[in-house]
Amino acid sequence: MEKGCVQVYTGDGKGKTTAALGLGLRAVGSGFKVIMFQFLKGAHSGELDSVPSLGGRFEIIRLGETDKFFGALSHQEKAELKERLLGELSQVKDVLENESCDILILDEIMAAIHGKLLIVEEVCALIDARPASMEMILTGRSVPQVIVEKADLVTEMRCIKHYMDNGVPARAGIEK
Repeated sequence: MEKGCVQVYTGDGKGKTTAALGLGLRAVGSGFKVIMFQFLKGAHSGELDSVPSLGGRFEIIRLGETDKFFGALSHQEKAELKERLLGELSQVKDVLENESCDILILDEIMAAIHGKLLIVEEVCALIDARPASMEMILTGRSVPQVIVEKADLVTEMRCIKHYMDNGVPARAGIEK
């Protein structure tokens, strides 16, 4: 890629991760290498099964993996998760340094900021370390203004109506 951009998918609506995955799928079809780091996810999700069929051109790595919702963690569990995540963050830095992919997706990195597992300045440093030819996608609710300013594109998903409000649980292949 000649010139990469920084994209952010944010908002309270459904579809941030799905949009990033769709972009990754499109990129693989055009011959690009994609690495997606998923922050704070632990539950199994369909992309973990489908991405390996793309012949190694799309890789998903989970950082700060947890099976509990962040708010349900004890103070001790949060401290341990933060320590683990900070150690795992070196994998993202290695990808940037070694230019290991064309498209780098940092899925739910905003949740790591809001959970005080990462500070905004650390995420800004990742953006600043991005090679000029690498596309970077960041997802998550409530993007900090400083990241908005660094981004080339910011898309906000806004919930107007959601079937979960009527008791429909997360469904395999759709939300998970």
